[in-house]
Amino acid sequence: MIPPTDHSDGRRFFNPNGANGQPVWMVPRLLLAPWTRWPSEVTIEPRRPPNPGPGEVVVTFVGHATFLVQVAATNLLIDPVYAQRASPVTFAGPRRARAPGVRFDDLPTISLVLLSHNHYDHCDLGTLQLLDQRFHSRFVTPLGNGRLLRSAGIRQVEEIDWWETASAAPLPITVTPAQHFSARGPFDRNRALWGGFLIEAGRHRLLHAGDSGYGPHFREIAARLGPIDLALLPIGAYEPRWFMKDIHMNPAEAVQAHLDLAAGQSIAMHFGTFQLTPEGIDEPVRELANALRDRGVPAERFRTIDVGESLGVGRG
Repeated sequence: MIPPTDHSDGRRFFNPNGANGQPVWMVPRLLLAPWTRWPSEVTIEPRRPPNPGPGEVVVTFVGHATFLVQVAATNLLIDPVYAQRASPVTFAGPRRARAPGVRFDDLPTISLVLLSHNHYDHCDLGTLQLLDQRFHSRFVTPLGNGRLLRSAGIRQVEEIDWWETASAAPLPITVTPAQHFSARGPFDRNRALWGGFLIEAGRHRLLHAGDSGYGPHFREIAARLGPIDLALLPIGAYEPRWFMKDIHMNPAEAVQAHLDLAAGQSIAMHFGTFQLTPEGIDEPVRELANALRDRGVPAERFRTIDVGESLGVGRG
């Protein structure tokens, strides 16, 4: 039983401001829109993650929404997807245009996995099972996702609500609100919660925003959990706006989220790996540059980094 809250009626979850997206029967209209064709493959050279020194915090962009966060001897992986397709089947659905920037076999020992929600481009059970088998990692996820993980044989799972802090994680991890929805199929919509993560990494505070439309929760996160040194913010999969506005930010909205959070720096994610919506593969990056210019935000404050690239938090 889910406890009733401002984002749950006891059976399903919802966004408190009423921005709950389009019904599933509108998906065919989305698929009939004109789509810009992506290249079948963008060649990258995977990199080995660095070995941080004492007191260092290093963030590596593995691709899409997957990040490796290294804090001293603790290594976290967020929304890990190593599958070739973001799909319930291996023969259809959005296919990777870019390989993961860090090979699975090159990952350091992963002590903690953070799972923001159950969509296939964020939650790949095959990857999660491999992590469990190799590293016996702990998993932290919003309410309702534990059943799915346990069905895959994963046992060290902690489910928490928005604003709650994990009790068994090696670092302080707080689940933050996001404006989105959940589903693995046509009949389980919003049975599990979605969210982001505030990670207290030494003296630094990192926010992985999960999957989210733009909403008042960014200001609330800043007020309750700031200051935020680094925010990882989605900028892709935003067209057409009539369908996506509630659940995915466009680059201009991501810039506003960066400003609402008063983040020291932001890194873009959720673009250039899986074609989930009609816009071109490079459009989110171009539109981010335009939005930063229009708002007078220095480009170094909200950056894109290459797949496989690492960033030392506080060092640039």
